[in-house]
Amino acid sequence: MTSLPRKTDKKLGLVIDLDVCVGCHACVVSCKEWNTGGYGAPLSDQNPYGSDPSGAWLNRVHTFEVVPQKQPGRQPADTGQTIGYHGDARIVHFPKSCLHCEDAPCVTVCPTGASYKRAEDGIVLVNEDHCIGCGLCAWSCPYGAREMDADAGVMKKCTLCVDRIYNENIEEEDRVPSCVRTCPANARHFGDFADPDSNVSKMSKDRGGMDLMPEQGTKPVNKYLPPRPRRDGSTNSGGAAKTNAGLPEPETGGFLGWLDGALERLG
Repeated sequence: MTSLPRKTDKKLGLVIDLDVCVGCHACVVSCKEWNTGGYGAPLSDQNPYGSDPSGAWLNRVHTFEVVPQKQPGRQPADTGQTIGYHGDARIVHFPKSCLHCEDAPCVTVCPTGASYKRAEDGIVLVNEDHCIGCGLCAWSCPYGAREMDADAGVMKKCTLCVDRIYNENIEEEDRVPSCVRTCPANARHFGDFADPDSNVSKMSKDRGGMDLMPEQGTKPVNKYLPPRPRRDGSTNSGGAAKTNAGLPEPETGGFLGWLDGALERLG
């Protein structure tokens, strides 16, 4: 029987600041270490020291060069590698993991109920004892946030370190997801979005936190903070229309539009 989404008491999730992330992959490595060190569900690797290594990773960081479309009065610059526009191109590092959606399609399509959303905190998890490795959840996830473990034959995903955030045997300051505790740039923040006074709620409101691909209707809990406007007042979208927060409107093809396209190309 398929588990249906339920209203949750809390909405635990992450705020990821794309203006601060330096793409160091510390969050990726710490996530892998925590989940293979006897704490979370172990993540296997295949041929790790060979010519074609692969494995299960619950957090990944993709890096893009953002080059805005041509603007009136600006001439392209041929750098020998890419055609861009002077002063506009920038590098954006984009961390990707499960967004713990309020209306998670991975939960509704699961034929065994292995994928479920916890009522007490909204975290989406997988009961590996019930997972048959059919892959339906991965196909339904618009963010590509599911990982099939080739050795275990079951689907795995970010758990927000549920085995860590409630662990009273570790110091209170460490009761956050491993990726958050490790980030050297303080680009990742953890908290309860159901509490308007929480750090993540305030940060998202102040900086115009964005839902990733809102047209999917999944209502992701995790929010992304876009790169800040440049000193001349333009955004990295090259002068797209701005909201009251100084951010590009999604429908103008600004940063969010670019991010959508980038994710689609990742496949």
